[in-house]
Amino acid sequence: MVVVMKQDATESDIEAVSERVRGAGGEAFVSRGAVHTIVGLVGDTDRFQAIDWKQMQGVDHVIRIGKPYKMVARDLHPETTTVKVGTTPVGRDTFTLIAGPCAVESMEQTVAAVEASRAAGATIVRGDVYKPRTSPYSFQGLGEEGLAILEEVRRQTGLPFIVEVVDLNQVEGVAEVADCIRIGTRNAQNFELLKEVGLAKKPVMLKRGLAMTIDEWLQAAEYVAQRGNSEIILCERGIRTFEPATRNTLDLAGMAVAQYESHLPVIVDPSHAVGKRHLVAAMAKAAVAAGADAVMIDVHPNPEEAMVDGAQALLPHEVVELGEQLAAIAAAVGRAMNR
Repeated sequence: MVVVMKQDATESDIEAVSERVRGAGGEAFVSRGAVHTIVGLVGDTDRFQAIDWKQMQGVDHVIRIGKPYKMVARDLHPETTTVKVGTTPVGRDTFTLIAGPCAVESMEQTVAAVEASRAAGATIVRGDVYKPRTSPYSFQGLGEEGLAILEEVRRQTGLPFIVEVVDLNQVEGVAEVADCIRIGTRNAQNFELLKEVGLAKKPVMLKRGLAMTIDEWLQAAEYVAQRGNSEIILCERGIRTFEPATRNTLDLAGMAVAQYESHLPVIVDPSHAVGKRHLVAAMAKAAVAAGADAVMIDVHPNPEEAMVDGAQALLPHEVVELGEQLAAIAAAVGRAMNR
């Protein structure tokens, strides 16, 4: 159950509702949106139903949601949420290209990848400085040095950037400089980390875990929303199946289900889904045709020298060519590409 407050509800009104919830033995989670503030109720539903919420000052209406995820459910918010990363909107009204290096390795490599991405029409940069790797001997990212590189690239290009966090201690520092915080597939059910980014005042991109069901994915997003942050972008990046021909199996049906069940924007990462350069463009185009709100592409000026995932990174001229094709497909399905 959630209580939707009126637009002119005061902080006192919101606190009165929260106190009433606590008085009924429950917990109240407040999420402040651009239009309405929502109070999520956790506890004995029968006790909550006995309260005449509409008689309370500032309450607009009450929604009873039977799903285990409430604040990200479309039942609560029939219109799709548009999340702004910097000044770039990610939502159902437009199509967005996100591109850049999988990992920030140097200033030269990052600038080359970002310039190619911008030429392709990308309006958001991806670039990681903390890398959770399967092997402890693999490159783990540049950390704060990488953040400084991304800040300089943003200063030069004006493009906002997304950075993954892998540890609770990284959230505050990344939130201070990045335009969006990403939770990667390995941490998609790290609930303490999800709670922490939910408290950050930045948009959050949540990748689907390697073996997560859609319900589990949306419940993970609920951890973020429950802490007051409804600026969430869901990212389908392929799931682990029996098929070894690709790195993962890209689940475009899962993307469509997530869009149907949730009001959050849903994007696709074909690079990490397929893991092979020659397959990335095909899956990116399929994602746009299927209605993805954005695609996120790995780019590297010298993939054979990449320290991370070079096999899936597009060359600069390849991402420029792909950008033109994606814009044409987006237009064909009635969506303008952000420029």
